[in-house]
Amino acid sequence: MGKTVTIKGLRETVLVNFNVSRAKVKLAIEELQEDYQGRGVELVAVAGGYRFQTVEALSPYLQCMWQEKAPKYSRATLETLAVIAYRQPVTRGDIEFVRGVAVSSHTIKTLSDRHWIRAVGHKEVPGRPALYGTTAEFLAYFGLDTLADLPPLSDPESLAALFSNAESSNVPVSEDETVNIEHLADETEPTETQNREESTNE
Repeated sequence: MGKTVTIKGLRETVLVNFNVSRAKVKLAIEELQEDYQGRGVELVAVAGGYRFQTVEALSPYLQCMWQEKAPKYSRATLETLAVIAYRQPVTRGDIEFVRGVAVSSHTIKTLSDRHWIRAVGHKEVPGRPALYGTTAEFLAYFGLDTLADLPPLSDPESLAALFSNAESSNVPVSEDETVNIEHLADETEPTETQNREESTNE
């Protein structure tokens, strides 16, 4: 997927030699968004910036152009990502409490290597465990502009739809690996983390 471009990024690069206000750039972007409506390519707001992308309806016809298969992720990996996304910042212990099972180092490494999560600090308790939060890459991959766009936890089908981009593997999963949605939902609404502010500051 193409990287997003922020208004700040535009003003500091291609528009650096022009005296164009942020408001004018935003207005031009909105006009472009309107102009591209109904086309095969659209200009969308994602992860605090903007990018051109093909409309979802064309996906089945364009997939054959990419030979690489989409990576597959285990159920445990996607559940860990969901806990981090909705309760961030969280420690590994917090994730284990919600899921009811231990979180492997491989799962955290997989999400970190994918640049979907990162350590945003340390909890001030004995051992100072790392606190994890999502990244701008997470928002961009799942087509979210902000964490507020995450589907409500009261709708399990919404969670399934959110992670449809990351195909789950066929590895058997035991019953005790089922995510505890009740514990997850107890934490009210998702909150913006420091990494969100750093990546989208315009």
